[in-house]
Amino acid sequence: MKIAIYSQYYKGNEASAGVLLNYLSHKEADVFIEGQFYRLMDKHLDLKTNFKQFETFQTLDDSFDLLISIGGDGTILRAITYVSDRSIPIIGINTGRLGFLATIQNNQIESALDSIFKGEYKISERSLLCIETEPKNKDLAQLNFALNEIAVSRKNTTSMITVNTHLDGEYLTTYWADGLIVSTPTGSTGYSLSCGGPVISPAAKSFVITPIAPHNLSARPLVIPDGTEIQLKVDGREDFYLISLDSRIATLHNSTIVTIKKAAFKIKMIELPSESFIDTLRKKLLWGEDKRN
Repeated sequence: MKIAIYSQYYKGNEASAGVLLNYLSHKEADVFIEGQFYRLMDKHLDLKTNFKQFETFQTLDDSFDLLISIGGDGTILRAITYVSDRSIPIIGINTGRLGFLATIQNNQIESALDSIFKGEYKISERSLLCIETEPKNKDLAQLNFALNEIAVSRKNTTSMITVNTHLDGEYLTTYWADGLIVSTPTGSTGYSLSCGGPVISPAAKSFVITPIAPHNLSARPLVIPDGTEIQLKVDGREDFYLISLDSRIATLHNSTIVTIKKAAFKIKMIELPSESFIDTLRKKLLWGEDKRN
């Protein structure tokens, strides 16, 4: 098995990284660690001495069987930029506070990996959003997709912006708000949820449009088919606004036309026999349980 390991930080992830690497060092696996994270760990674990078979990666290819993320859901959102359309399954070790994507807790690392090496898991395919802009923006040219959401929001102002919205070429409405979120089912438990959006099952073929602090009293989150093409035109007192694709942010001019639609590929998340979206939803959301329970 060829495995990639990714994390953004070493501090706070020491224990999880140590257990993971120790486990993998006793398995027949080719292990590659993202370059920057490798250097952070090597300062503390002396990887060159203790784990001689571990190498580094800067990019991934189709030969990888698995990517393991160490961190929270935000780390997985970063990890998908390496996976892109390569169909490499992802699983996350949760060292954050709330994990709808990163579901393995520290005390479950070895048992979870046992299940993976035995092939005892399911694949949950997650839809993504992609974006096109007119005129084109170089910051969005390569990584033009998002697993959770694409959002437009005001920049350098306390004033609201207006977001002129069309669905499949038909005018819907103009939102007066701090911004607008277009979310996937996976992202429905993230930014959209905090703005009053609904929770959507990952298997649903839907997207949700959620206004951020709308001034329109009638503005409500709207669930739409995931085959819908969404076109946005932003205006406001400032000449520029922000657009975010998960955790990646770019600045666009008000003259820019933004088109959002379903991406041509999906991300594969590993789901272990002991977990499900409903179980995670109950623990994390409905009952307010955290990873210590």
